Order: sequence, then C-alpha cells, then structure tokens
Amino acid sequence: MKKTLLAIAALAATSGAFAQSSLTIYGVLDASLERINADKGITRVSSDNLSSSRLGFKGTEDIGGGLKAGFVLEHNVKVDTGAAGNTRMWDRAAWVGLSGSFGELRLGRQDSSIGDIAGNVLSAQTYDDFKFTGTRAGDKYRREDNAITYILPVFVPGLTAQVQYSTNVGVSATTGTETAGSTEDQGKAWGLSVKYAAGPFAAGLGYLSAKDETVSVTANAGEKGDAVLVYAGYDFGVAKVTGYYDNESKLYAGNKRFSLYGAKVSVPVTGEFTLIGGLSQAKNASAASTDNDSALMFSLKGIYALSKRTSVYGMLSYINNDDNAALTIDKQTITAGDSVTGVAFGIRHTF
Repeated sequence: MKKTLLAIAALAATSGAFAQSSLTIYGVLDASLERINADKGITRVSSDNLSSSRLGFKGTEDIGGGLKAGFVLEHNVKVDTGAAGNTRMWDRAAWVGLSGSFGELRLGRQDSSIGDIAGNVLSAQTYDDFKFTGTRAGDKYRREDNAITYILPVFVPGLTAQVQYSTNVGVSATTGTETAGSTEDQGKAWGLSVKYAAGPFAAGLGYLSAKDETVSVTANAGEKGDAVLVYAGYDFGVAKVTGYYDNESKLYAGNKRFSLYGAKVSVPVTGEFTLIGGLSQAKNASAASTDNDSALMFSLKGIYALSKRTSVYGMLSYINNDDNAALTIDKQTITAGDSVTGVAFGIRHTF
C-alpha cells in the first residue's frame, strides 16, 4: 500500500512538472515565382520573398517563484530547393534565457536591437529597401552571435526596452553574414532599443555600435561602425502609415554617412486582402567619392488570406539608381545608374 501511494505521489509530481512546461513546434513555408530585370533578366521559383521559410522550436518552463526558463531554436530552409538557408543549423535563432520580475536575460544567437525593428516592424525581406541597401539593421547585423540581451521589465504600459552586447559577431567581408572573428575585437558590438505602442500609435528607436568590424568592402576592415534606426506609425483604421529613418557610418567605403528614409502605407481593403505600398530614398549608397549615388525605391505588396494559415500574394519592387548608385534586388548584377524591377507571385503557409 505504501509503495502504491509513493508511486501515485511520484506520478502526480511528474505530471505537475510537465504541466508547468510547454514546447511549440512551428514553421513558415514561403515560395514564389519571380522575375527580376537587372543587367540580365532571370525568371525562377524562389523562397522567402514575403516571409523567411523556417522550422522552429520554442519552449518555456515555469520554475516557480515567478521565474521562468525559455528557449528558441530556428532553422531557415529554402522551399525552392529544400536546401538549408545557411551552413549553420540554427541560423535564425539559438538562445536560452531566464525571465521574472527583473525582466528577461537571453544568451545566444538572436535578433540584434536594430535587426528586431527592421525585420519584425518594418520588414527586411528580399523585396524591401533594408535588403536592397545592405543595411546593418536588415542584413549585416540583422542577428548577432554570442549575444547577451537584457530586456527590461515593463514599467510603463506599452513601453519595452532592451540592451544588448555581443562578445564577437565577426561579419564576413564577402558574404555579409556572421562568422567567427579573426581578431579578438572583430565584431564586438553593443546596442539598445526602445519601442512604444499604445492604441493606434507606435514608435521606436534602435542603436548599434560595432567596435571592430568588417563590412561590405575590405577597406573598412578594423574600423568602428554605428547605425541608428527610428520609426513612428499611426493606424487610422482605413490605413496604417509608418515612417522611418536609418543612418549609418561607413556602410560603404569612405567617410560618408549612409542614410535611408521612407514610409509604408498598409491598407486593409477587405477582411482578407491587404495592400502595402512603400516609398523610400537612400543617400550615399556607393563607395564613390562623388555625388549622384542616391536611389529611389518603390514597393507594392498585395496579400490575400485564404485561411488563418495560408495566404497568396503578389509584389512589385522598383529601384531607380542615380549615376553612381547600383542598388539591386537579391544581389543580381546591375550597372551603376540603371534601374531594377522585380515581380513575384507566391504562397505562404504557416503551421
């Protein structure tokens, strides 16, 4: 009898432990047929144009006393080929953390302070200006390796803030992706962000400073880089308008500061169909020491929800380069001064 009671007690304790934990498996599959007209035209099935395709695992455990443990693992996959999106397994996220009344502490690979804003608030996909221009927020420091992130408690409703430090990001000069640093300081970076949302209004600011980075050209190897990104938006009901401004040092060779500013308008035409238009301009978008290196960029996206999990979409992007600018879509070759057009029609499914 005593053994039976002990077994029941042990089972109850085990069940309680499981009840305090959760594990979620989720994912996104995004594929489209696209046509890009640069120096040469290319027609192909592509992946990730509306959202990055991924397989993810996330979980939490209620430890007790207001303390929780959590983790996220995310892997990018290319739907067009079935290949891994990167040579590393968990290229999108791989972090573990603790949260409580003190806030939240995360360790591992995760969104940078400015990358979170560019990717999750303003969109930084293949057909977006943050990708065209190769910004730190949308490309080179979209995520950070070896990151320590502290998310502050919410003292004011709607206000969130975090500070972040990376012991070694190490950005590759040839690919723009993070690799192991070749020097002690290469890629060490710190950043912060503050976001506020109350009713129809939202605004935020992100900052990044890299101590010793290698950016898009080797001439900048070993130099300090920084980036500031701000945005503000208002949802009028019939349309949501968001304006943004990004300013970065030495994104290209030379001492000129790069800048990107623009606006996006999202219109819920029906309950199922949303139309999103964007207009922006980049300045000092080349390594040239002369002027005439700006670019005007336009985008239009239409998304129709077939269900809560499946959508079809169409998108158009156009880049009008000045004489010394050569911004392009998805790294397609373009002659400075020429324009680039991209069109895509696709399907996105979430699970």
